[in-house]
Amino acid sequence: MESSPTGRDRVLAAADRLGLDVEVIDRPAAASLAEAAAMLGITAADIVKSLVVRRRAGEYLFVLVPGDAQISWPKLRAAAGANKLMLPPAEEAFEATGYARGTITPLGSTVAWPVFAAPGIRGRRVSMGAGEHGASLFVDGDALLAVLDATVTDITDPLS
Repeated sequence: MESSPTGRDRVLAAADRLGLDVEVIDRPAAASLAEAAAMLGITAADIVKSLVVRRRAGEYLFVLVPGDAQISWPKLRAAAGANKLMLPPAEEAFEATGYARGTITPLGSTVAWPVFAAPGIRGRRVSMGAGEHGASLFVDGDALLAVLDATVTDITDPLS
């Protein structure tokens, strides 16, 4: 009996197909983004939060935001040309991507939804979800944005 690929397997296969050089590091569970950054020896800004956002029923987009920022909904709506956007419930996010909340990444998603990314990801090595809990993926931010054909624009506000 053949087992289905893990989230990590899907992420690594997608990175390989895209010619993206990635490193996955196992780490203990973290209670917060700040704790994860400390464990990994990086700053919160070096962690990219990958969020799936619903544009309309059955249509989503990925939003990539540095860990020291949050989505600016007015800026994101303007960038996406949408009047209404929302974070779907966890089960719906899983159905849209194949990944559980906290592990979501555009790499290996069940559908290649459009990607919107904050400019703060450029010019740095970033960490992000690796498709499963307890793992962090490291990748060059510029290379990631290029292979995902991301729309890079100001979509964030500082954390309040």
